[in-house]
Amino acid sequence: MDRRKLIKLTVIGSSIIVFRQFFQIGKAMANEVISKITKTDNTWKNELTPEQYDVLRHEGTERPFTSPLNEEKHAGMFVCSGCGLELFPSKFKYNSGTGWPSFFDTIPGHVETKSDYALLAPRTEYHCARCGGHQGHVFEDGPQPTGLRYCNNGVALKFIPDKKV
Repeated sequence: MDRRKLIKLTVIGSSIIVFRQFFQIGKAMANEVISKITKTDNTWKNELTPEQYDVLRHEGTERPFTSPLNEEKHAGMFVCSGCGLELFPSKFKYNSGTGWPSFFDTIPGHVETKSDYALLAPRTEYHCARCGGHQGHVFEDGPQPTGLRYCNNGVALKFIPDKKV
């Protein structure tokens, strides 16, 4: 076997191993069961800021360009500000120019969608799979690889930076 064939086989073999590990991680995450939590309206009101309460519990929308999370560029995880469920790794975030934190994908199974007709034209809104907190809307004008834009209210999220090793 010549050197080029050996290198080619090594690269192909390594790619198969990496792809298999990635697929197994995604499969495990997709099979994760999220335990639902429910709280009374008064409990939510006491635990959340007025802005969070409006967005998470009454599907409000914060003003664009007001969230400090628009500028967050560190490695870490964006979690639901209502219950702490991980929704978006920072590697899924991008600058959409819309004024709200935007992501091209979510952690599988961590958000649920439903149709929203509040503006007459149908839109798809998404909620935290654990607490049902409204996060935002998803549009089909995002970047590859998904082509989606999860347009999130900043007050509906908290950012948890990766721990330094």
